[in-house]
Amino acid sequence: MKVISSSIPDILIIEPQVFADDRGFFCESYNKRLFTEKVGIATEFVQDNHSRSRQNVLRGLHYQVHQPQGKLVRVLVGSVFDVVVDLRKSSPTFGQWDSCLLSAENQRQVWVPPGFAHGFYVISEVAEVFYKTTDYYAPQYERTLLWNDPDLAITWPINTPPILSVKDQVGQPLKKAEIYP
Repeated sequence: MKVISSSIPDILIIEPQVFADDRGFFCESYNKRLFTEKVGIATEFVQDNHSRSRQNVLRGLHYQVHQPQGKLVRVLVGSVFDVVVDLRKSSPTFGQWDSCLLSAENQRQVWVPPGFAHGFYVISEVAEVFYKTTDYYAPQYERTLLWNDPDLAITWPINTPPILSVKDQVGQPLKKAEIYP
């Protein structure tokens, strides 16, 4: 496993060791002991989520104001432009975002700690995103940060209007969003 730092120190990109040959490939996508040793975070994952989306779907930017979830995100099919935004008021990187390309081909994962909003835009014809969470989904605490907030100025790789859920269409700009201390 290789761990790559991002421009926001708490966001980590993880490359598992992949063993490929003419039959296909094998990789260990998660190992608690290695994750703790290499990433330096001892956490318990309590829920797995799996979504399938078509091209031009944008999901996010989601977070929970209570029971914040850390997420270990990977793509099983296709590719996505993955985005995280720091919503921790006390952080030196508050309001900053970072992104990475996650795909079935590159096998990369991203560690999104609690205190961040998360979302992705589907680049391929279809994408299946799988992620582990450190706390349970609590819909009463879920919030949505506006994906195209001009103050965030996220450079999404979008050529046509994205396909959004009603919830994502009415996300809050950072100036009005509930944030973490």
